Amino acid sequence: MKKANVKTGILAIVMIALTATSCKDKKKEQEGQEGHHTEQMEEGGHMDGTMEDHSQMDHGDMPHNEMTMLSSDIVTDYLALKNALASDDQDGAAMAGERLESSLKSFNSSKFTSNQQAELNEIIEDATEHAEHIAKSEIGHQREHFDVLSKDVIDFLAITGSDRTLYQAYCPMYNNNKGAQWLSATKEIKNPYYGAKMLSCGSVQKEIN
Repeated sequence: MKKANVKTGILAIVMIALTATSCKDKKKEQEGQEGHHTEQMEEGGHMDGTMEDHSQMDHGDMPHNEMTMLSSDIVTDYLALKNALASDDQDGAAMAGERLESSLKSFNSSKFTSNQQAELNEIIEDATEHAEHIAKSEIGHQREHFDVLSKDVIDFLAITGSDRTLYQAYCPMYNNNKGAQWLSATKEIKNPYYGAKMLSCGSVQKEIN
């Protein structure tokens, strides 16, 4: 009986030792898995952060001055066209329209967001068509196309910004009193729709910076 009790006691001690060892191993395995999981979480978190940064870049945090510089040539050529029409200069308007057509076609919208690019490309397509007509038309038709072109340029600058201060003016009488807008580099009204006939007809609606 004593030998049986001793054997039973030894067997119990061995079982306890094995159980303890097994628990420790299991605990280490769990800790190892948790540590690996935590590491993956941290790495995943880092990757998520990187993706967020790329997302922000995709939405275009381009510096404002870089955005406005892209529109500089378009604004310059548009203003030359406006001044030619205000001076009743059909040939000057035709040349300015041709230059503006080239500037519009050369505009690179790749640094803007995908939504902005879609809007800009649509505006540019329409504005280019009107610039083409202005380059080939007599002054009456030039002014008709300039009316729609001005709306396009105003919409264009609402996205890109302007590299200079501009003044948005309005003539209430043009097109059978339907009215028409234009942009100018000065507050002084020089109406491109009537020229010398009614050069001062209109008023400044707002300032664009």
